[in-house]
Amino acid sequence: MEVFRLHTKCDKDELCMSRRLAGLLIGLLTISAVEAIAVEKPWVEVNSPHFRVLTDGTPADARHVAGEFEQLRYVFASQFPNFRLESGAPLTVFAARDEGTAKLLEPHIWQTKGPKPAGIFHHSREKQYVMVRLDTWGQGAHEVVYHEFAHSILHLNSHWLPTWLDEGMAEFFAYTRFEQHDIYVGAPSERYRTLLGGPLFPVEDLLAGPAQYSHDERKVQMFYAESWALVHFLTFGPSMENGKRLNQFYQAIQQGTEQKKAFQQVFGDFKAIDKQLDEYTRKFTHTAFRIPDSAKIEEKGFAVRTLTMAETEAEIAGYYFSVHGPGPARPLVDQALKDDPKLGLAHEEKGFVLFFFGDDSAAASEFSQAFALDNTLYLSLFFKTMLSPIATSDTPADQNAFYAALLQVLRLNLQFAPAYVQLARLDVREGKLADALGVSRKAEQLEPSRAGYHILTGQILLRMGKGRDAADFAKYVADRWPGADHNEAVELWNNVPAEQRPADGQPEEMTSKNIQTVSGTVRSVRCGENFELVINRDGHPLTFHRKGGFPIGFADTLWYRGDSNLCHHCEGTRAVVHYHASTDASYTGDLAEVDIRDDLPSPTMKPAEKNASSTKP
Repeated sequence: MEVFRLHTKCDKDELCMSRRLAGLLIGLLTISAVEAIAVEKPWVEVNSPHFRVLTDGTPADARHVAGEFEQLRYVFASQFPNFRLESGAPLTVFAARDEGTAKLLEPHIWQTKGPKPAGIFHHSREKQYVMVRLDTWGQGAHEVVYHEFAHSILHLNSHWLPTWLDEGMAEFFAYTRFEQHDIYVGAPSERYRTLLGGPLFPVEDLLAGPAQYSHDERKVQMFYAESWALVHFLTFGPSMENGKRLNQFYQAIQQGTEQKKAFQQVFGDFKAIDKQLDEYTRKFTHTAFRIPDSAKIEEKGFAVRTLTMAETEAEIAGYYFSVHGPGPARPLVDQALKDDPKLGLAHEEKGFVLFFFGDDSAAASEFSQAFALDNTLYLSLFFKTMLSPIATSDTPADQNAFYAALLQVLRLNLQFAPAYVQLARLDVREGKLADALGVSRKAEQLEPSRAGYHILTGQILLRMGKGRDAADFAKYVADRWPGADHNEAVELWNNVPAEQRPADGQPEEMTSKNIQTVSGTVRSVRCGENFELVINRDGHPLTFHRKGGFPIGFADTLWYRGDSNLCHHCEGTRAVVHYHASTDASYTGDLAEVDIRDDLPSPTMKPAEKNASSTKP
């Protein structure tokens, strides 16, 4: 489940850099909130074997950036030969010529005080973007981008990672250095200086995560510094076998072993590790891997072409939409369509803007046009399909058409996990639970770090009468994910018959004191400064108000972007509302938090009936 904080406006000390936050503003951003970008000339596109770079700089500089990303990818390929390296969310690198272009792409950052990054990474379920500055890229300013790239690879291959390992490994690879014939991995982090400023935390405490230090920024920084140091030590320290034992620990926690138990089994006593780590961090020099650069990356061979003006505007509009929201993206989309009404990508971005604002009919039309003009745009096909009547129809012909459309999406992007989720839900509707389970496990494999995909599998297992297995999935998530994900897993656990649950380890729902909880179907939402949510509970309406921001969680399995907003597309879904009881009899309570769930559908026909009418390929 993706969790966000709903605001009526951007607080002055928030960057509002990601579309996840911008998408949840009730007072939606307009173009006046972000400096309008004026595209002076067409940008250049560079394609290497695995990366795509767009730039307003020189092709040579863009090729060099693509080359370094290829080398970094080669590092992961060589060190983790069984890892998946391709995501269902394509990565596009925007290589800004200088600070001026970077400011246009990331205006909010330049509205705040302090140093400005030379690069930034934006994660999303459908698309990923990187912004780098060509004028500073070769000056040791790429660590933040490499750090986030490492996160993206780790999350593609890990069911769950404790924060210290997730951050420590990302920082470990962030300082990768490329020399003429060699690659060096594990160079000291800039955080190393932080380690010298005070005593280390006990390693057993480090495993508990940074939340315990949230009240003290200095301790938070020490947590991240020590996480890097612990990963470095567990890789290069005495008897660590160049990371072999760390890999054993990683495999153990992926298989479900509780991390403290796994840590002691692999590395031994915590106090002994505390002493060894302290001695290790006091060393003047530290080891690094040297990997022969045998990837044979020929930057001059990367394909280069100049985009049209409309393509340039549409690409930047896509970046703006993902990072800053639909308001800032809209003028660029409109300009792209004016310059080239036949550009499929521009119609796709227009569709996203319209969908965000709840104009689903117009959005569906744009997605249809986009796919008709460019049949590689699988997102347009997916959104067009999900907005069509066949997505919810109970007739066999429509369900067959829905199935065929989802398969077509997957032919275009075999790693697009949301399509597998919809196939699993279709199989549930058809009563084909064994098929649903297999497809759900495929979605889990593709996006193992999404708690909601594990919960989906647990829900299907429960429908199959395998309560003990469903309880295992529920406990796995509840023990590892916080907040809305945890509570959704607890709900699954409680739905398992008591006699089928494990005797130990009853998870508890995480709620604050003086907070009440109620579940119901969303009836209406009124957005504005005074937010109002009405749900149906046992046939009775319950009304909730809120002035100001509050957290909201969207189930991972919702078909539309989890970073959408409450103002649209939530009617008919189930909401779990956490609230303070009202002393005013005119409404039920004041919102504290809302979780939007995505319950499994009910079967619409028996498998035998479906088989009799099926024409699926």
